[in-house]
Amino acid sequence: MEAVTFGVLGSVTAGRGPHVLALKGPRHRAVLARLILARRRIVPVARLVEDLWDTPPPRAVGAVRTFVGDLRRALEPDRPPRAPARLLVTEGPGYALRTAPDTVDAWRFEAAVAEADRLPAAQAPDRLRAALGEWRGPAYAEFGAEDWARGERSRLTELRLRAVERRAELLVELGRAAEAVPDLDAHLTEHPWREESWRLLALALYRTGRQADALAVLRRARTLLAGRLGIDPGPRLRRLEAGILAQDPDLDPPGEPADPAARLWARATEAYDRTVAAGSRARLESTVGLLRSLAVTGGGGLEAVREHRMTAVRAAEETGDAELTARVIGAYDVPANWTRSDDPELARSIVAAAERTLLALPEDPATDTARCRLLATVALESRGVRSPRGPRAAAEAERIARRLDDPALLAFALNGVFMQSCTRAGLAPRRDAIGAELVALGTRHGLVNYEILGHLVRLQARSALADLTAADAHAAAVDRLAERHERPLVAVFTAWYLALRQAASADSSAGSHDRAEAAYRSAAGRLDGAGMPGLERGLLPLALLGLRLAHGRPAEVDPGADWGPYRPWAEPFALLAEGRDTDAGNALRALPEPPPDLLYEALCCAEAALALELGDRPALRRTYDRLLPASGELAGAASGLLTFGPVDGWLDAIRRALEA
Repeated sequence: MEAVTFGVLGSVTAGRGPHVLALKGPRHRAVLARLILARRRIVPVARLVEDLWDTPPPRAVGAVRTFVGDLRRALEPDRPPRAPARLLVTEGPGYALRTAPDTVDAWRFEAAVAEADRLPAAQAPDRLRAALGEWRGPAYAEFGAEDWARGERSRLTELRLRAVERRAELLVELGRAAEAVPDLDAHLTEHPWREESWRLLALALYRTGRQADALAVLRRARTLLAGRLGIDPGPRLRRLEAGILAQDPDLDPPGEPADPAARLWARATEAYDRTVAAGSRARLESTVGLLRSLAVTGGGGLEAVREHRMTAVRAAEETGDAELTARVIGAYDVPANWTRSDDPELARSIVAAAERTLLALPEDPATDTARCRLLATVALESRGVRSPRGPRAAAEAERIARRLDDPALLAFALNGVFMQSCTRAGLAPRRDAIGAELVALGTRHGLVNYEILGHLVRLQARSALADLTAADAHAAAVDRLAERHERPLVAVFTAWYLALRQAASADSSAGSHDRAEAAYRSAAGRLDGAGMPGLERGLLPLALLGLRLAHGRPAEVDPGADWGPYRPWAEPFALLAEGRDTDAGNALRALPEPPPDLLYEALCCAEAALALELGDRPALRRTYDRLLPASGELAGAASGLLTFGPVDGWLDAIRRALEA
């Protein structure tokens, strides 16, 4: 049977193939819309009652259950009586719509817009055009007056408007300005307050040889803004008008890259070449500020950071000014929540430069802030490395930051403490406390990036502690912050959390296992182009291995998969499958202790599974001792991404094997 699809980019609909499903009355549609808006998360019955009625009737809860029952019959007409629903499910205090990401037009639209950002510039306009074709009218059209829909409607509308403008911008940059003109004209008829659209329309007209029309558009924009809003055009519109009047050659079709991060970096490096070469030290510090801004964009931004960050550090070191070098190194205070480096070689170089600078800094209270930032950098960049230096640097940075009573400095130092909080199993409560302090600091002092980090840290910690209700709340909070402040990388982590959630609630049935595997594969798709190889490499095969082992299934390791840093734990399973038990035993004995990162417990469980299969008693005792401090936790869930099942189940299996 074809999957049920849902539409919210217009009136709220449900359909199967070409057939529209009958959804009865407006409150049935409201319940469905509210569940779609929740994005597969649980909506408590109490919240549905609150959203459906200003003054709930006496039997409101019963009415909601009736609406849900009617919806289930429409969505799954062939479901046998008393069989559990597979799509609109009851869970905990409420309901959730467990539909696939490609079945909702709004979700497809968002995915297509994100995909367009990763495509080559020549292919992106067609992808955006297809994405915009999903729209049939205003989002959640019949619920425009409802408070619960207002934020999502505004968000989707803004994303649509930006997609229209982004497509036009790409067409103009690609030398296809004439194609952009009709769409921009229509767009401005409906949205005349979009200054960026006026600018793009004028530029497109100018590049098609219509200079007079371009100037007329700019003057029309000026009249509209001044006459109706009482404001002057912004600086970009004013600069474009001056450039057209002067026939500025810079307005000709540019030869610079189409990728936004690449364009931004190209402009920065051009300015860098003009000023640093002439001895401008201020430019070095501003360059690091640019890199810091690029890092939160993901994809090309992170790649630009990895390519150019060390260049700025070396240039600072060449000045011979230790305090300047300390500021350049320490200014890169981008919050990080993954405990494995994307570029280990770069990390080692940054740590070495920070250590050299620490030795060169004068012993003076005036340099305490710089020293704290360098120590926090050492702690952050030493993530996943088993050495006493990282924890010592983190502890010292935290002591200095607390003494100086600087909230931003303390948040940076706590990020380093978090990165060094995986030295053994069972440290999730400590990380939860770090996350709570980061959330408090971020909220009180407007440190949005650290507020986001704090929620992600707590999501991970509460997942490890099997408190998925609290983890759900942090996932929802961080998604809201990411939407409000345009932090696209956050969605990668919350998508993986949803997959972990699916895996943690899966049972041993084939259908449940298949759904959890599909959730992992869907989450893995979000990593494409995200610019985080330290997270991406090996994650999906490790997640699938954990899913199988947690339910007592054979490992079925694919040795040809990209296991990345986890290959040493995968290869013995492949050897066992080939009947090479001796080689597998040798590989098991050669395994190192897992690195001190958020997957420590997961890799301990992988080692325990091998030891159980081979009956290797020394390995069993070793893994038992390592896992014991995490008793009561979900193995691997400290990552917020995957799980190998309850730690206690592994401890019990090891105990039984040792007692046999």
